[in-house]
Amino acid sequence: MSNPLDHPFYYLHNFLQVLAWLEQRYGDVLSEAERQFIADFQQLPQPAQGLLVRMVMRKGVHFRASKLSYSEIGDTATAVAPLLALGWVDEQVPLSLAELFEVLLKPEILQCFKEAIPRPKGKKSQWLADLEASFHTAQTFGQWAPQVQDRLFGLTIMALCDRLRLMFFGNLHQDWSEFVLADLGVFVYEKVEFCSESRGLRCREDVDGYLHLYEHQRRFEEGACLAEVIEGINRLHTANPWLQRRQAKLLFQVGQHCERLADWPAAEALYRASSYPGARLRLIRVLERGGEPGAALALAEAIAAQPHSGAEQQQLLRTLPRLRRKLGGPPQPRRKTQAAERLDLCLPRSEAGLAVEFCVQAHLDAAAAPVHYVENSLINSLFGLLCWPAIFAPVPGAFFHPFQRGPADLLSEDFHERRSELLRACLAELDDGRYLATIGERYRQKFGIQSPFVFWGALSEALLEQALACLPAEHLKLWFNRLLLDIRANRAGMPDLIQFFPAQKTYRMIEVKGPGDRLQDNQLRWLAFCEEHAMPVAVCYVQWAPGAP
Repeated sequence: MSNPLDHPFYYLHNFLQVLAWLEQRYGDVLSEAERQFIADFQQLPQPAQGLLVRMVMRKGVHFRASKLSYSEIGDTATAVAPLLALGWVDEQVPLSLAELFEVLLKPEILQCFKEAIPRPKGKKSQWLADLEASFHTAQTFGQWAPQVQDRLFGLTIMALCDRLRLMFFGNLHQDWSEFVLADLGVFVYEKVEFCSESRGLRCREDVDGYLHLYEHQRRFEEGACLAEVIEGINRLHTANPWLQRRQAKLLFQVGQHCERLADWPAAEALYRASSYPGARLRLIRVLERGGEPGAALALAEAIAAQPHSGAEQQQLLRTLPRLRRKLGGPPQPRRKTQAAERLDLCLPRSEAGLAVEFCVQAHLDAAAAPVHYVENSLINSLFGLLCWPAIFAPVPGAFFHPFQRGPADLLSEDFHERRSELLRACLAELDDGRYLATIGERYRQKFGIQSPFVFWGALSEALLEQALACLPAEHLKLWFNRLLLDIRANRAGMPDLIQFFPAQKTYRMIEVKGPGDRLQDNQLRWLAFCEEHAMPVAVCYVQWAPGAP
């Protein structure tokens, strides 16, 4: 079977695939300029098409002709001529001094500015700082560097190509390298039949809304005026649930920043405007720190009546007694929790510098009772394999391009509800034993395909075989249902190790804590859940033996 990358214009083929996909699925969303670009691009000679795509897929927008040498394209000057004629590439683009420094080598900078550089043996960054005050007017490459025998091409359509990339992937963190990685087999994705409604950005307003949030995220991270950033984020009004979640997350992030600055009024307003998980708890904290404990208590009590998640409920169990004490209320009895089994070990440090979890694994491991380091990988993987058809179901709006590791709505509140029948059918296999064959067969059929739950690198056949033999179906069902209650919170925090006892067909999970380490909130919730349902779990506290390096 031939390698797709052996074709000299493999990258152009991929780009043309994207354009065809967009015309077919986003024809009503494309702007007139984007439609014209697609039409004009398809009429270009192949060398010009290839050169443009090569530039689009590279970093930056300024390219020296000497750096654009590709055997399949041939003469760069011939290939670039149609692009210059269309205005997609500009040879006279003005450059700032900083942009010039990006494309010149150190000897060339010395050649162009030898009279102005006070420290000829310095770094480019030092030279730039020295020269910026004197050279602040933008000029073309030829004006800046007439001594350099080269041409510089400025790509003028990168913003348009980024919009096309956004519509295809539904985000801007994935790029054209996804095609190459897929062609090489580095990443393999599940093939999902897209329905006509499966589009991340459903209209032109959605495209503009995404770019609006992306720009304000960038401005926030670069330290722009906070009031202007907040006003801009709030200016977006969208009916797209996916964009609403992005907006809520950005408001939450800016709220955290305001909280760190002790700007309580701004943080309060941002948390009130955000529906992102955790915003309600942060709002309680801000009200308390801002001198409004009464309002904080009232909000905490209201949330306690209808908590969104176990994580929220757990935090309130700490917050409510403190607020009540602050307001002069009677002491509240501490809630008693049943302690997990405790193991105390004193171990020599590993000469290889192994983490404490692996030291405990090596100490406890035995032929009749093997121990595996699994943390979150095993339970998530078993869930992902059993419920694969539900996770990768072609639900409208969940999958909209071929390079998705999982559904776009994975962390949304209605993920379970939208697939309730499919999930119920998958979990029903735990009741009659069919799950054993299903999980084993799916492991072999789907091995290596990207999944938001399956950790292929951690899931060996031996581990899978032992897990299916020793983990009771009723425990699997309890774990899987807990995952579905709050995927974001509950797919983490599981115990580090699992020990199997094949002869008895049982197991125990072990959370490992090194010297000075303590249990985190999500770990406490998992331990409490296991204790509640009589699942064998222990916490192992490790001290290093005296004299250990």
